[in-house]
Amino acid sequence: TCPRGARARGRTHAVARAGQPANAARKASPVTVESVFPQLEALLPLVTKPVQYVGGELNAVSKPWESAAVRWALMYPDAYEVGVPNQGVQILYEVINERDDALAERTYAVWPDLERLMREHGVPQFTVDGHRPVGAFDLLGLSFSTELGYTNMLTALDLAGIPLHALDRTEDDPFVIAGGHAAFNPEPIADFVDAAVLGDGEEIVLAISEVVREWKAAGRPGGREELLRRLAVSGSVYVPRFYDVTYAGDGAIEAVAPNRPGIPFRVRKHTLMDLDAWPYPAKPLVPLAETVHERFSVEIFRGCTRGCRFCQAGMITRPVRERSIGTIGDMVENGIRKSGFEEVGLLSLSSADHTEIGDIASGLADRYDGSNVSLSLPSTRVDAFNITLANEFSRNGRRSGLTFAPEGGSERMRKVINKMVTEEDLIRTVATAYSHGWRQVKLYFMCGLPTETDEDVLAIADLAKQVIAKGREVSGRNDIRCTVSIGGFVPKPHTPFQWAAQLDHETTDERLRRLREVVREDKRYGRAIGFRYHDGKPGAIEGLLSRGDRRVGRVIEAVWRDGGRFDGWSEHFSYDRWVTCAEAALGALPEEQRGVDLDWYTTREREYGEVLPWDHLDSGLDKDWLWADWEDALAVADGADVEVEDCRWTPCYDCGVCPEMGTEIQIGATGQQLLPLSGG
Repeated sequence: TCPRGARARGRTHAVARAGQPANAARKASPVTVESVFPQLEALLPLVTKPVQYVGGELNAVSKPWESAAVRWALMYPDAYEVGVPNQGVQILYEVINERDDALAERTYAVWPDLERLMREHGVPQFTVDGHRPVGAFDLLGLSFSTELGYTNMLTALDLAGIPLHALDRTEDDPFVIAGGHAAFNPEPIADFVDAAVLGDGEEIVLAISEVVREWKAAGRPGGREELLRRLAVSGSVYVPRFYDVTYAGDGAIEAVAPNRPGIPFRVRKHTLMDLDAWPYPAKPLVPLAETVHERFSVEIFRGCTRGCRFCQAGMITRPVRERSIGTIGDMVENGIRKSGFEEVGLLSLSSADHTEIGDIASGLADRYDGSNVSLSLPSTRVDAFNITLANEFSRNGRRSGLTFAPEGGSERMRKVINKMVTEEDLIRTVATAYSHGWRQVKLYFMCGLPTETDEDVLAIADLAKQVIAKGREVSGRNDIRCTVSIGGFVPKPHTPFQWAAQLDHETTDERLRRLREVVREDKRYGRAIGFRYHDGKPGAIEGLLSRGDRRVGRVIEAVWRDGGRFDGWSEHFSYDRWVTCAEAALGALPEEQRGVDLDWYTTREREYGEVLPWDHLDSGLDKDWLWADWEDALAVADGADVEVEDCRWTPCYDCGVCPEMGTEIQIGATGQQLLPLSGG
């Protein structure tokens, strides 16, 4: 149980001290740091997939320790197979290593079998590039795509010999900095990180490096506190310790305010405006072990203004910024040459929305016609799909499935979330695909959206049956397949749904059980419909972490001390552990806050006047605009006809991003043509 884990705190830290040779080596010899690989190598035959820990991938970098004034350890807090393909870490890895006076190495979460051995043998958390102790670096940068990686962060800190709590660290410990989408509400991990960065990382990681370099060159004046102050006063880096949180009698936040002079009341996100000037990754890493994405990926634009109310990524990455067709072509060619990958994924939140996607598709298809290079769009909006585009992308590749995301089963539900796709749009699109030779379509939906009813979810079955029926009709074949994939909706910060109540996991599971029964009972179409879904319990914990405040940090720590690891993996996730630890940790709060529990953070609807944990973190979105959009969603649920169109093609909707951030939408057309490569 959690109380036992809490009592074991002293023992846990005693074990963690085995990881301290990293810090000891740094203090004794600041000029160089030895690799821990000799100790690690003896352990590798005893663990699963040892190749993930050995490093040496194609395009990996290992610079001399003494050559750099600033040293970063970059972590994606998940397993190697998930972390290596992550674009964010790969980009920062290259950007830092291009500087002569800086180096970056990568570290990933180790599986429990190796963690146990590392503790037994005193091997600290290490990088895969130089196998150097993470505790010896100046900075540990963590990229969080999901909140369920928080416990893995604590494991890495503990194995590295870095105190879990930022306030316990000394000048000899790395500065722990969080980034990624989950960093737009870093309050649940405020006790564990020294700082957080919102938004694009390319420019700010270099700015942070320069501040650290100057501070070190000057003899580290003022110690750890002074460096953090220098970062915080810029208004570009959030340092939680410089802000005090006070609570009202009902447990809600009363105020978040700076606790010393010169610290800004709001911290702004970073927006990279010229993507063509940052064509990364230019040297993509080629992993030694199998990973979740075996391809080279090129980000063709950032941002999305479609206005889907549930989508945090679309909201926090505004405005839209396109890469030019010429830069995309150069990045694809360079990536293929440097990596040897034969599949290229063109990434963005809605890749078919690129202004010149038709020219990009035909240009790349012509360029690699007859080769082994295949092109892919990971997901396509129903209303952006056309068969010409699909044919171009499948010219050299396998004609596998097409993926579309209607998100809501009923048209009413799609209007509520502002996913303006009609049933006719979907059926027309899949009819085109099936009639041109495709045999499989994947549809992605969410369960638990605001105002959702049982009927909205059961409508997914009707839609899937219509898809199969239309596919059989237009193709004249019976081997048509449709896979329905369903995820639980989790309200996210900086979206119109940040005030919404999250559906409890029992209701989520019951709705999905009924949907599965309806699909399976249909003798005519049931066998042609695949059904994949996640139960509601992990979503409930993700909801706790995504909208939590600093008090949730004690829950995360309690779960970790009780053995919580790899919570994003169903085989490792324990809902009962999280519930038990939440009850114990939140139950120990001061008496006036005792009503704060798991349901308070998840299934409770917020009011406009409530101070949200992330209100002092500026994504550029105007809070009044978000609230008005939330009210529009509720009005649509009651029958109103309110649609927020894509502001790329309409007058501004005053979301606030462009004037607040000093940015603007950047889209084509460039008029450029992507020509086939010459024989040379």
